[in-house]
Amino acid sequence: MANEDIKKRESGRGNHWRDYLPLIVIVTLTLLAAFAKEYAYAGGWDTMRWMHDFMGFFLIVFSMFKLFDLDGFADGFQMYDLLAKPLRPYAYVYPFIEAALGLGYLSHWQPTAVYSATVAVMIFGALGVIRALKKGLDIECACMGSVLSVPLSTVALVEDLGMAAMALAMLLIA
Repeated sequence: MANEDIKKRESGRGNHWRDYLPLIVIVTLTLLAAFAKEYAYAGGWDTMRWMHDFMGFFLIVFSMFKLFDLDGFADGFQMYDLLAKPLRPYAYVYPFIEAALGLGYLSHWQPTAVYSATVAVMIFGALGVIRALKKGLDIECACMGSVLSVPLSTVALVEDLGMAAMALAMLLIA
């Protein structure tokens, strides 16, 4: 009976927008926070500053979810990340890398280094997601740790590549 329940759940998993509601809420609130912070500046709209704020908030929030249950995150991340799979300590360090990048964006510290590191980390992460998707793995996305359940899908790939594209755009503009 349990196997039938699992099959039913897996067959429709990731096919409905409600499966991604936690992610939608977090990304929407992160976007709104960046817009609110940009609105607070008296000098008018600055796209580069807004991108810094969005990337900073996004990375901090997502690292926070991973840090709530570091062991659970590491277990999930090892299922598809190319470096975490053979090297578990990387899975434990990754949320701190994300937090450091987020703080780098918010503080505008060493922007070129932060942009470059973001591009490398996100592109490398995307490769692991692509590999897992090609294999047809039905696993949880570790993007929000083990706190919220979201299936690994093209959404995770779009996140990784979107973050890499924003960082690359800032690198080219800077």
